[in-house]
Amino acid sequence: MKPRIKVYNGERVDLAALQEAQTQRSEVSHLLQHFSNHPSRGLTPTRLAAILSDAETGNLVTQCELAEDMEEKDAHIFSELQKRKRAMLSVDWVIEPPKDASREEIRDAEMITEWLEDSDFLDDLILDMGDAITKGFSATEMTWNYTDKLWLPDFEWRDPAWFKTHSLYRNEIRLRDNTPEGQVLNPLNWVVHRHQAKSGYLARTGLVRVLAWPYLFKNYSVRDLAEFLEIYGLPLRLGKYPTGATRDEKSTLLKAVMSIGHNAGGIIPKGMDIEFKDAAKGTSDPYKTMITWAEQSQSKAILGGTLTSQADGATSTNALGNVHNEVRQELRDSDVKQIGRTLTEQLIMPFYMLNGKSFTSAQRRMRFSFDTKDAEDLESFSTSLNSLVGAGMRISRKWAHEKANIPEAVDDKDLLTLNSGFPPQPTAATKRAIATLRREPGVDDDATQAMTEQLGTRMQPLLNDMTDEVKALVENATSLEELQDALAELDISSDEVTRLFAQMILASELAGRSDVEDGV
Repeated sequence: MKPRIKVYNGERVDLAALQEAQTQRSEVSHLLQHFSNHPSRGLTPTRLAAILSDAETGNLVTQCELAEDMEEKDAHIFSELQKRKRAMLSVDWVIEPPKDASREEIRDAEMITEWLEDSDFLDDLILDMGDAITKGFSATEMTWNYTDKLWLPDFEWRDPAWFKTHSLYRNEIRLRDNTPEGQVLNPLNWVVHRHQAKSGYLARTGLVRVLAWPYLFKNYSVRDLAEFLEIYGLPLRLGKYPTGATRDEKSTLLKAVMSIGHNAGGIIPKGMDIEFKDAAKGTSDPYKTMITWAEQSQSKAILGGTLTSQADGATSTNALGNVHNEVRQELRDSDVKQIGRTLTEQLIMPFYMLNGKSFTSAQRRMRFSFDTKDAEDLESFSTSLNSLVGAGMRISRKWAHEKANIPEAVDDKDLLTLNSGFPPQPTAATKRAIATLRREPGVDDDATQAMTEQLGTRMQPLLNDMTDEVKALVENATSLEELQDALAELDISSDEVTRLFAQMILASELAGRSDVEDGV
């Protein structure tokens, strides 16, 4: 039978209410008919200051609508925000059970993980939550449906202009319902992400307040540049009419002057002239300088630097680009940590409470966590780890797996084993043979002594032949330069020496194996 009441954070939750969207109720239904006033039209410094000041008193509508306009109209802002928001989608995530989790809690964590992996809403939800980077908050409404013995949520992003803040509690978001304080959001029906791009009350934590001023000044410069190109980019056209020309003749001449620059042709009455003057001297550099400053300021505010967005060819280097990219990664890590906390509080824990068999208290938390750790360089890490363990340090195997970013095998079936592509591990007999060969100094070994003497005996004639040839060159040379040239041309074959060493190594290996098998 479908449950009706649940207890969460000490409060009784009527599950029937969870299946109804709060924004469909009569008190706030007018919000569904809300359309933006696009405050960026005719924006001036005075108007912008008024918008920002109004938001601090709780009226977030115009500030949120301005943020929407800026992202739509300024391609640079849109591009940089997309980089920052979509960077979060590349980070792996995991559902962490409570500390010292029981078997039931581990199974519930696996159930939540399976639900999220099978669903297709998570990426869209994270992107919608990333909208809070600009506006300071993002609200997504949830409606729950009971299907196959599970409570499953549906999500609907809501326009930030639908909300306001409480006059006294300025971090508390409420729906605008035409009352002074607004309507409280239903618990378990909302995912409201508050993003702290900077410290302050909710209305002041979004990047919109930082980006608005460069956006305004950039718009002025773009407009001025367009006017410059239109006015100063074309030659001045001057029409001359004779004395006594009628009004119709003057009108005809004026139309010809205004249209001939674009149409490259026209007619005028006989006796009238059109002269083309050189375009006025001027430069577009001041406008471009202002536009560049504005875009670099926007990049710094959004990504923490400029070299991951644009390079000026003068100060941009690979090293500086890497530094700027590290700052960008730090911003990404901060973003996903904030979003992870919101998802834990407002999605994972409600889902766990409604569906988890092991749920007993909100203090036993299932956590949505992003994996922001960078894997260690395996070659250097393994070398250092072997040295540290060899020095006697007691190092946790779990810690080593985490640092290498390699999950630990669940059981023997999941364990990675060596295949033909890897060198085989030495057998017990081989290890004993190596131990035999590594004898301590001073230990008498007749076989080794005999092999050494035999090697010296067989090697001596070969070495004598080599030294005899060199000795003859030295005795016959008349100068040092002549000796150097002769030595450079000398061709002494080492094939016989190499073959002899190979035979002795093989013999010693066979002797060692024989000793091991005989138990020596």
